[in-house]
Amino acid sequence: MNFDAITVTPYMGNDSVTPYLKYDGKWVIILALTSSIGSKDFQYLPTEDGHLYETVIKKANTWAGADRLMYVVGATKSTEFTEIRKYAPDNFLLVPGVGAQGGSLQDVCQYGITKDCGLLVNSSRGIIYAGSGEDFADAARAEALKLQKEMQVELEKSGII
Repeated sequence: MNFDAITVTPYMGNDSVTPYLKYDGKWVIILALTSSIGSKDFQYLPTEDGHLYETVIKKANTWAGADRLMYVVGATKSTEFTEIRKYAPDNFLLVPGVGAQGGSLQDVCQYGITKDCGLLVNSSRGIIYAGSGEDFADAARAEALKLQKEMQVELEKSGII
């Protein structure tokens, strides 16, 4: 298939993740800490290594390096990014939840941006629900451009561009 990345759940262990790492030039994105309210059900459970999401990141880092693994970290968990960056300093983070789900782009960047940016910010709901009438395409485009401009400001503030 012609895609660049796949998102997987790590909870069945390395034998369910590592087969995807065999594809050169492709990324595996592992669920770590999601924006959903239900993330508290499991992702924050205490383990010997901290919260379960921290254990997931630490263990997955033994399967491949930052050049192959990304992690999903929800934008509503922006204050956790500082802790996550201790375990995944060079990994890209796929960050859903900016906008309609309540995540702040500014907070995500403040706590999660790296010297190379390190963030793939997603705002699906904010864009797809920007309009519901005949103007949908224009409203969605306007919302996407607004987010792009906000990201450019954050990149300039951080000195990346």
